Amino acid sequence: MQIPHFPEANHPLVKSLFHHTDLELVKLFQQHPESGRYFTAIFCRYSPIVYTVIRHSARSPVQADYLFALTWRHIYYELGGLNLSSTQPGRESLTLQNWLIDQTAYCINEIELPPTEAIHYSLKATSVPLWCYVEQALDQMTPILRLMVLMAQTFHWSETRIAAYLQAEGEAIAPSEVANFLQEGYRMLEEKLPTDIRAIYLGENLLPPVIA
Repeated sequence: MQIPHFPEANHPLVKSLFHHTDLELVKLFQQHPESGRYFTAIFCRYSPIVYTVIRHSARSPVQADYLFALTWRHIYYELGGLNLSSTQPGRESLTLQNWLIDQTAYCINEIELPPTEAIHYSLKATSVPLWCYVEQALDQMTPILRLMVLMAQTFHWSETRIAAYLQAEGEAIAPSEVANFLQEGYRMLEEKLPTDIRAIYLGENLLPPVIA
């Protein structure tokens, strides 16, 4: 079994956080939702453990990659409410590693994976933190704009086909208008991504003060 390598671990914005403890990274993630580097650092630190657990339960590498991505997406949304500081009497304090393993086990048991041929997600093409923040950005767009972007990027539909589909649904939109909407959608999507995520994954120059 080969554990995937994630090059974002070598990005300066991520490497600068390696000295932080798990507790510090979780708190920084919770305190700075406008930043993506803290979740990315947690992902890079614990992706080998999570992937190892998942790979032994999936039937194929494609399913393993998809379940790995879905698990980290679940972790992303649950991480905001995690409290590693509180301890219950008579019980050991909760560690991030144990919590992540528990969340992984939950996803393995609860998520019903589609057949391999129905999975279109590629871990090599889109790393999980970028996927999570792109989804978050898409959720902030209007439904029709989000639909157009997904049709164009996920299903690779042409502007003419998108316009025909929308017209069938009662939206009087010409192909030329679809092109304009798509450009607006891409611009909005990029704007809504955290600036450090754009720097890490899209190669934008960003050297702001790093919160230590």
